[in-house]
Amino acid sequence: MNIGNYDFEDINAIDIPLFNDHLERLLNGEEVEMPTFNFKTGKKEYSGKKTKLEHDEILLLEGIHCLNDKLTERIDKKNKYKIYISALTTLNVDYFNRISSTDTRLIRRIVRDYHTRNYNALHTLKMWYSVRRGEKKNIFPYQEEADYMFNSSVIYEIAALKKHIVPLLEEITDDKEEYSEARRLLSFLQYFEDIDDNLVPNNSLIREFLTGSIYEL
Repeated sequence: MNIGNYDFEDINAIDIPLFNDHLERLLNGEEVEMPTFNFKTGKKEYSGKKTKLEHDEILLLEGIHCLNDKLTERIDKKNKYKIYISALTTLNVDYFNRISSTDTRLIRRIVRDYHTRNYNALHTLKMWYSVRRGEKKNIFPYQEEADYMFNSSVIYEIAALKKHIVPLLEEITDDKEEYSEARRLLSFLQYFEDIDDNLVPNNSLIREFLTGSIYEL
């Protein structure tokens, strides 16, 4: 019998009634103990840590389902302001070839996964199809629901990420299925000169992927 794999990115994987109960209580000024999800056990866990909104504080939610009203179905629309953040690259290779925003996101993810999750490029490329499928299912259909769109691309980011990603891509050998994609990215990166990390301000958005940000992530 084929059981299949769990889709942890599906919105129905969230305990939406409990989530909305906690949101309502927080917005009413109550103190709430919110659980975390243990991916090993597949269950919610409570640590005893409680959260409370003080006067005039806002509640910030971040995630792939935040544009979908089903996530916050019990919260009045007048109390929600949705921001869609995407790396909409403004650079072109030439008059006829644009730089794909998908490639920009993939480059970011490979570098971030290496620095923060200890994943190599092969692992990230293996997961990329699932990530793209999740975007098409959970994000793109709801992007028009946003009240504001923020372009998170930085004009120098590929130059800043290049020296970090090239060695990772070069580790992928030709016996791997992801080899052709690695070579394609390496060929693309030849259009850019790399820049030193010291030239990237510590308050730059790109520091999320390079590490060394002044912001807590």
